[in-house]
Amino acid sequence: MEHVAVDPWVALAYLVAGVCFILALRGLSSPTTSQRGNRYGMIGMGIAVVTTLVTNIPAKPIDTLEYGGHGLGPDWVAALEILAAIGLGAAIGIVTARRIAMTAMPQLVAAFHSLVGLAAVLVACAAYLNPVAFGIAQLLNTCDPAACMAVGPINPVSRVEMGLGVAIGAITFSGSVIAFLKLNGNMSGAPIMLPARHVINLGVLAAILGLVAYFTLDQSPWVFWTITLLSFVIGFLLIIPIGGADMPVVVSMLNSYSGWAAAAMGFTLHNSAMIITGALVGSSGAILSYIMCRAMNRSFISVIAGGFGSAPEAGGSGAAKVDRPWKRGSAEDAAFLMTQAEQVIIVPGYGMAVAQAQHVLREMGDKLKEHGVRVKYAIHPVAGRMPGHMNVLLAEANVPYDEVFELEDINSEFAQTDVAFVIGANDVTNPAAKTDKSSPIYGMPVLDVEKAKTVLFVKRSMGGVGYAGVDNDVFYMDNTMMLLADAKKMVEDIVKSID
Repeated sequence: MEHVAVDPWVALAYLVAGVCFILALRGLSSPTTSQRGNRYGMIGMGIAVVTTLVTNIPAKPIDTLEYGGHGLGPDWVAALEILAAIGLGAAIGIVTARRIAMTAMPQLVAAFHSLVGLAAVLVACAAYLNPVAFGIAQLLNTCDPAACMAVGPINPVSRVEMGLGVAIGAITFSGSVIAFLKLNGNMSGAPIMLPARHVINLGVLAAILGLVAYFTLDQSPWVFWTITLLSFVIGFLLIIPIGGADMPVVVSMLNSYSGWAAAAMGFTLHNSAMIITGALVGSSGAILSYIMCRAMNRSFISVIAGGFGSAPEAGGSGAAKVDRPWKRGSAEDAAFLMTQAEQVIIVPGYGMAVAQAQHVLREMGDKLKEHGVRVKYAIHPVAGRMPGHMNVLLAEANVPYDEVFELEDINSEFAQTDVAFVIGANDVTNPAAKTDKSSPIYGMPVLDVEKAKTVLFVKRSMGGVGYAGVDNDVFYMDNTMMLLADAKKMVEDIVKSID
């Protein structure tokens, strides 16, 4: 294998970038340090991009006196083309970031993951079609001077890197596209079950691994393109059986896949920055997925295998049971109950995000605190459509960090709480997860809102169900008062009534 010399200054720059990425992850582990973490990440990426561009200016053969009559010189036309592409991508990114709503952030993340996967596939394809440009082709050393520099086969180690990179990238791309369609509402969030899906998935995965191994012996085009095609297919097959309640774990897992795809391509490109960054993203995404699986009582292995979706009929409830008796309340009722309470626990969910009610919700909390009410916010690990979705929304509304609690830290307090104010959170408060073994969310830890003296449940109507497609028994309990309206409008009316 050809030895690739590395400029020590380049290695140092990539090392500094890697340290910045590690500090970024550390900063993002806490809301209080998240802004600092973002800055470290931006600095690290800036260093990595600039270093890569400066040290990889395209070269072209030249024959001028200025360069000694022969040799290689910078190809400024190609460099300008690269800069133009970077500028175009930056413009698209800036416009997207400014226009995207927080409610659409989960599908945006899924779309970004798909682009990372597609980039890995394209790099692998380019390396396969032009291995000399990537420095991964063997040179044939023969006695014939005319053939001593002839291009031989691709290095076996590079074939392994290329095969794994294209496989992981293709899986990430097609899986992320399905996740985007489900999150964006273009495809049903209900699990789509194929007959014998586990046998099919295992068979396709085994075929991909077998072909990657065979690719080290035979670099025929049919082997490479078959790996690519099967990987696109398995990404699709792994994600379509997964239901909406498990989508946050899927987003986290696809994030991990995109990191490993980038790391594999880093080896092909001989770029240590990509290897470091990809490994950090891949490992942190896998750790987050494992933590979320524990929070949902899911098997980590089943997440990787894409087999933890449940059939829609398995829930038993299926649709909202609107014929059951329930109590309806008003904003005035809610305001009176909460101002008379000693403690109110607010439970936000995706409905709050859709209504963009986080700012007025914080205003309601401030009003209650003026009346001597202790206010806390309870966050379920998978509330919303991506990890940390609710935390980001509350932080955007300047909700104090010390008022926000995770499930395991606050669940025991509901039994001693006067009012649980649930705004757009359905599946994560459903007691069926603890009692109904036929439910698709059975075994998932939920917030015990039903134990509060009074439950105020903000919901647009009684006709809808949660993203998992199951009804919530909390709606019909004696201590529950349903507040049926747009979440933002209802909270605004409550604020007016508190005044």
